Amino acid sequence: MIRTLLGPQNRNLWFWVFVGPFAVGLALFTYVPLLWSVWLSFFDAHNTVTPTDFVGLDNYATMLGDDAFLRSLGTFLLFSAFIVPATYALSLALALMVNRLRWAQAFFRSVFFLPTACSYVVASLVWKLSLFNGVRFGLANTVLGWFGADQTAWLSTTQPPWYWLVIVTVRLWLQAGFYMILFLAGLQRISPRLYEAAAVDGAKPGWQTFRHITFPQLRATSVAVVLLLVINAFQAFDEFYNLLSDSRGYPPYARPPLVYLYYIALGNEQNLGLGSAGAVILALIIAVATIVQARWFGLGRKED
Repeated sequence: MIRTLLGPQNRNLWFWVFVGPFAVGLALFTYVPLLWSVWLSFFDAHNTVTPTDFVGLDNYATMLGDDAFLRSLGTFLLFSAFIVPATYALSLALALMVNRLRWAQAFFRSVFFLPTACSYVVASLVWKLSLFNGVRFGLANTVLGWFGADQTAWLSTTQPPWYWLVIVTVRLWLQAGFYMILFLAGLQRISPRLYEAAAVDGAKPGWQTFRHITFPQLRATSVAVVLLLVINAFQAFDEFYNLLSDSRGYPPYARPPLVYLYYIALGNEQNLGLGSAGAVILALIIAVATIVQARWFGLGRKED
């Protein structure tokens, strides 16, 4: 078997030298935990990762009948309704502006992409402690004070729910640059001949050209961006947990699925069986949503 892996005259030796450590790490830290989580979901796993009490699909039935879990899915839908179109519009606008620059394009591309390298935890703490901190402090309340407006407790005010402004803006700042790069790649693939032909036919530069040439040519990129945005919204955890939790715990509002499952599996309940079942349900929802979106947008379909 080793001779088969190495190939004739050990031609594959260096391939396995470089890929082998990554493959081992991927298996140990990704695939093994995933399979273990699926296995745990069929057991009564209180305070243990090696349960013996098989319960079948009871954990799944419990999670699907749990109002708190269903409300967490509703929180995700609301979060997606905010963040997906906002990120899409902002990243596309940034890409269009950067693509039109005749000088310092690399500089502005790097500046807008730089927040992507920032940790979600660090960004959340900056938003919480510096920008939207309490009632008397923070940049947002300072600016409001200049105009004589009332100070706002951004993260604890539920009527209206100002905490959504904090959560959405930090995620928007963190990820818009990444999707801008994707749109830039799509824009640079568009042939200049299309614009030349449109100009000959009398198309006006600006909105008319964007609507009939640029935007249709970005269809494949747009589909990929929307799919990634929805998947990332499902996986939201860091900004919610670090922005809203404090010494008293996490508030009862704005709990996305991963935050709720975190408290089920690692909180007071320590129920790894229920937590694993919820994680599997969430993974299946993500897979189904991705497939439905891909079919709806025609991902992989040949261009006309």
